[in-house]
Amino acid sequence: MDSMLLLHLMSQIFPHKIRIIYIDHQLQSKSAEWGELVAKQATHLNIPYTIQKVQVTDGNLEAQARQARYQAYLQHLQANEILVLAHHQQDQAETVILRLLSGTGVDGLAAMQSIDHRVDMTIWRPFLDLTREQIAEWTTQLEIEYVDDPTNYDIHYDRAWSREELWPFLQNRFPKMQQALSRTSYLMQDASEILEEVLKVDLQNCGTDECLDLTRLLKLSSARQRQLLSVWMKGDGQYRPAFEMVERLKNEVIASKSDAQAALHWNQFYYVRYQHYLYRLSRQVFLAEKLNPVETETEHHFQLGEIVDCASGYFQITQKNMGLSASLLNKKLKIIRRQGGEKVHLYGRVGQWPLKKAIQEAHILPWLRHTIQILVIDNVMLGVFTPKGFWLAQSPYCEQGGWQPDLISYSCNLVNGEDGYDKCSK
Repeated sequence: MDSMLLLHLMSQIFPHKIRIIYIDHQLQSKSAEWGELVAKQATHLNIPYTIQKVQVTDGNLEAQARQARYQAYLQHLQANEILVLAHHQQDQAETVILRLLSGTGVDGLAAMQSIDHRVDMTIWRPFLDLTREQIAEWTTQLEIEYVDDPTNYDIHYDRAWSREELWPFLQNRFPKMQQALSRTSYLMQDASEILEEVLKVDLQNCGTDECLDLTRLLKLSSARQRQLLSVWMKGDGQYRPAFEMVERLKNEVIASKSDAQAALHWNQFYYVRYQHYLYRLSRQVFLAEKLNPVETETEHHFQLGEIVDCASGYFQITQKNMGLSASLLNKKLKIIRRQGGEKVHLYGRVGQWPLKKAIQEAHILPWLRHTIQILVIDNVMLGVFTPKGFWLAQSPYCEQGGWQPDLISYSCNLVNGEDGYDKCSK
């Protein structure tokens, strides 16, 4: 009823600027017939329409149906379009109740917004202050044809149970409950906006979207730590993590010993501590050693100006004040994967020392160390390719005006975003 009323009103207000999309979840035997009703009304109103069938996976049916629905919206929404939905005041009040019972925070109790700017779409809910009774009266007056979905009355689902069982019981005691809950959502939206402003300042002080400085984070109050971690984990997603997940991050990762290499997996990301920093890593980065194993040995003929694709990034062969002999250009050189236990005599330093120690002193992150490769010729170490650049080794091939591989960009397999793997420590 609410959706069909929205359709008719929008056709009057914006007759040439709207399109219709009907999502068929295929959960009801008559869902295809309902699509035919939408098509009939759209044709009558001369509005283009799309009927999109979706598959709902197993699990929480309500959540899976919602996810499938919004994924379908994204497939059809164009860059300059707004998604208009018919949620009304009772929908809002029910959302507040359900989220309260799930143990949500300020953002959850803020519920739905009239204008909802998301990362991937903008949603407008023009009916959010209308009661269901007002919508029903309006629909009757306009003689609008509609269908009642029987799942709206199936108390197996949480929202239907709330509407059919809990709602009458509470409303009998609190007649103005709907308006009060709707008002609560607006107050929580104000609180959420204020909290967001505070958290923006805290995030700027503590790090970036990929990395947090734990020394600065732990100077905040416990409440601000918890809120900052929650919104930081949410990232560009729609929902924050559960309270328990934030507590796990604090107790299992942040509070772990600096050499414990503890990691927490949530919502496709891995949260890892290294020294005094907390990192959020994509699966591609965290599991890069398994997903993209580095070859044990390769051969290459280097030329001035060329760009070489190595495991740790892209290097351009450039002339330097000090570098490798020009006689090595166009010669067969080997690039071998670091095995462990190697010693290196870096140019400009006295004596050999373990490569492992050099890596630690350079603060190369543990999940990037598998990309380190060694350049050799006839068992002579010429240098080391690392995510921090090329390290020239002391050898008979060093000369004034020689050449070196110069790191120009990181490998796309190593970063979450542009230059994203080491922002906190730079």
